[in-house]
Amino acid sequence: MSQHPLRLHDFRLLFIGRTVSTLGDAVVPAALAIAITRATGSASALALVLGCAMVPRLILLPFGGVVGDRFDPRLVALTTDLVRALAQLFVGIQLLGGTPSLAQIAGAEVVGGIASAFAMPTSSSLVRGTTPEEHRLRANALLGSASSAARLGGPALAGVLVYTAGPGWAFVLDGLSFALSAALLTRITVTRVTATPVDHAPVDHAPEERRSLRRDLAEGWSEVRSRDWYWTSLIGHGVWNGANAVALTLGPLIATTRLGGDGAWVAVSQASAVGLLAGSLIAGRLRPRNPVLAGNLALALFGLPLAALAVPLPAPLTVAAYAVAMAGLGFLNPVWETAVQQEFPAHVLARVTSYDWLLSLGAAPLGYVLAPLAADAWGSRTPLLVSSVLVVVACAGTAAVPGVRRFGTTAKHPEPAEKPSAPAPA
Repeated sequence: MSQHPLRLHDFRLLFIGRTVSTLGDAVVPAALAIAITRATGSASALALVLGCAMVPRLILLPFGGVVGDRFDPRLVALTTDLVRALAQLFVGIQLLGGTPSLAQIAGAEVVGGIASAFAMPTSSSLVRGTTPEEHRLRANALLGSASSAARLGGPALAGVLVYTAGPGWAFVLDGLSFALSAALLTRITVTRVTATPVDHAPVDHAPEERRSLRRDLAEGWSEVRSRDWYWTSLIGHGVWNGANAVALTLGPLIATTRLGGDGAWVAVSQASAVGLLAGSLIAGRLRPRNPVLAGNLALALFGLPLAALAVPLPAPLTVAAYAVAMAGLGFLNPVWETAVQQEFPAHVLARVTSYDWLLSLGAAPLGYVLAPLAADAWGSRTPLLVSSVLVVVACAGTAAVPGVRRFGTTAKHPEPAEKPSAPAPA
């Protein structure tokens, strides 16, 4: 029997750190919304603060990928965790002081958004560098399951903190979770890629080739374009995120007015979280012969709840549709991350991952903007049905792509040798 990933020292510490920081992050959205609303009474103020985190993240993601490939991903993740810890602790202190400044909170969110742009591309490199290839699918599934569980319990924990101790303590908790994650990263050894194969390794004192930022960005994009299974799947994933934004924009009003009230949307949200967790658990046990195709077909299930909201179907059927669709997302995430970690050379993995995040995150604001405009013009049914069709076509349609159908049957590109990087002093 193969060794369980959690028996691997480095992955175990990574798993604990990622789980704790995800739980801390899951507490913040509700606390931030309540804090800003209490302080300003303005929805536009909350939108401004959220935008302060999102905009720099989108702009800097490709550069974060370059940094993640040029430098030790463990050191990059450790640094960004410390930055985010300080930013969240600063917001928490501001709120605990009783006189929060909107400008200061927005500034802290900008700092946090910048840090996350450099942290997110390192995730795949850290998993790849702490687990052997035969353990990666299960390792990614474990991370996905823990993340889903944390996000399921996060809002409840946020409610307890906000209404007993105040929203400031939610930010303090998040800051401490990032500090713990950084501390654990100091004890991890991550396998790194050398510039050349071991038998032709450069002498220590030889000058390194100067690499331009533009060349690094172009190299990462070239890796994306060279694999039709990857870039066509990214289109499907981007369409999914845009459609999800449409559902999140129009769904609450439909649930409130036509499915029985606010409780219907709460049930949808909880079913989504449960489905996401179930899909992650399933991914850890199944090993599909073609993980990319299986994951994309699972993602196409999101057409079901979109169509259910458009009709709309009775609340129990809509809730069930959401649970099934989010199980598809929970299944996709681990199998997709494992496929990317195995098929791309390690020295471009952070840049490739950054383009994946960029498309996924960038498509969501488009859905948020277009959904209310389309609903005002044609009613909510039209954008929901259109989104349903687009998701099914974009995700299931990847089955027509030769690279997707043949995924895993062709030989991998040779890549440089790997060496471990020593953990930083505790």
